[in-house]
Amino acid sequence: MSFLTLGHRGVMGVEPENTLRSFVRAEASGMDAIELDLHLSKDGALVVMHDTEVDRTTDGTGPIAARTLAELRELDAGQGERIPVFEEVLDAVSSPLQAEIKDVAAARALADVILERELVERVEVSSFHDEAVTEIARLVPGVRTVLIASRWGADVVDRAKAADAATLALNIRRLTLEVVEQAHAEGVKVIGWVVNTQDQLRLARALGLDGATTDFPEIRRAGRFTA
Repeated sequence: MSFLTLGHRGVMGVEPENTLRSFVRAEASGMDAIELDLHLSKDGALVVMHDTEVDRTTDGTGPIAARTLAELRELDAGQGERIPVFEEVLDAVSSPLQAEIKDVAAARALADVILERELVERVEVSSFHDEAVTEIARLVPGVRTVLIASRWGADVVDRAKAADAATLALNIRRLTLEVVEQAHAEGVKVIGWVVNTQDQLRLARALGLDGATTDFPEIRRAGRFTA
């Protein structure tokens, strides 16, 4: 069974997260796929950022939704990088992408891009929100989807099945073999996040995970040799 390594917001442990610089570094590091986050700007652009506000990762303040794309472009996202839009990431790297959407509105905007550019094979869509996963699957037939959870109940595999998610992305710190085995028995893959140490990588392997999300390039290199 192959073990996939996903670059978390690029490789945010060594580059400014969710920037073109980080995504290019992730691809150069040999990541199997690159994970990123999507929000809508005030004027409906699919901007790549994790938080709902710009404060933590830029020199600006306030919510993304209150700024136009032009206004967001004026901000420094780290080392002189600008906040990218999703389409720029598609052009900057050729790696498979896992795009996390925060709400149903972002799902609809992303669906338009996937359909227009025929990205069903390249882009996998993830969300913490069951309804967003369900919506993107309705809008883009055949798209691969991932349900994310940090804390979850005994019904997490049932939730994934109900949302037609092919994969669960679960917090490695709370993940148990029981959940992994239950998911696999139902044909649902499991990836762990965020795997940033050798001990966490060994745990991911011991649990029989299908992959892991990491902040660091060296985890990708080590993952090829960790049994």
